[in-house]
Amino acid sequence: MSEQNQNSKGSKMNSSSTQPSSMEASKLSGTPAVPTTGWRKLLSKKWVFPALYVTAAALILTLVWIYQGSNQQLKQNPAAVQTEGKSVTESTTEQAAGEAVEVMAGNEVLGWPVLDAQAVDVVMGFYDANATKEEQEKAVVQHNQTFTPNVGIDLARKDQKPFDVVAALSGTVVRAEAHPTMGNVVEIDHGNGLKTLYQSVTDIKVKKGDAVKKGDAIAIAGTSEQEKGLGVHVHFSVYENDKPVNPTTLLTKNQ
Repeated sequence: MSEQNQNSKGSKMNSSSTQPSSMEASKLSGTPAVPTTGWRKLLSKKWVFPALYVTAAALILTLVWIYQGSNQQLKQNPAAVQTEGKSVTESTTEQAAGEAVEVMAGNEVLGWPVLDAQAVDVVMGFYDANATKEEQEKAVVQHNQTFTPNVGIDLARKDQKPFDVVAALSGTVVRAEAHPTMGNVVEIDHGNGLKTLYQSVTDIKVKKGDAVKKGDAIAIAGTSEQEKGLGVHVHFSVYENDKPVNPTTLLTKNQ
């Protein structure tokens, strides 16, 4: 009996001694803690949100600056959109060809740079980007393996005799000098951004600062190294706001 009582007591003690371990096991077997991710660790730092705000503000300001700059550029140079993908020569000549307006200085209109327009021929025309390939090839100046679009017209007599070169409009002579390749050059300012240029001339009759009237003789047709293949001639150019204008269109209208 005593042994049975001792055994029963021992079993109770064993069962009671195992209870804490089972409770600990139940605690250990509970839902495991969710591990903290890298993003949560990053967002938990105090400097993250101010940094994100500053970055977003800088990005917005940059986009606004780019947008305003693009609009300003289009306002200042709307032709840039139309000439995209074209060469500088094409853009310049297309714009010049489109300016087929009557060029005037005061009450005068542009005249021929010769006394008798019927006595001369256009031996080299203005380079027009809208012209045919054949016409464009004829309007290119070749000199020492260099090809340059002709930004004016070249006039010559069929008999290759010299002839008087006259001012196409009244104005002030701003240049009268020799040039190593273009021959002697005379440039006249007519005001309002309009200028005329006379190249390949000789026997210049004016000097810088002289006031001339339309039809006044300023030189004699001559030759130049750049266009020596044309013989005796005059190269005549018209510039409006420093952009070349096709003289042929204007002179045809004012003939």
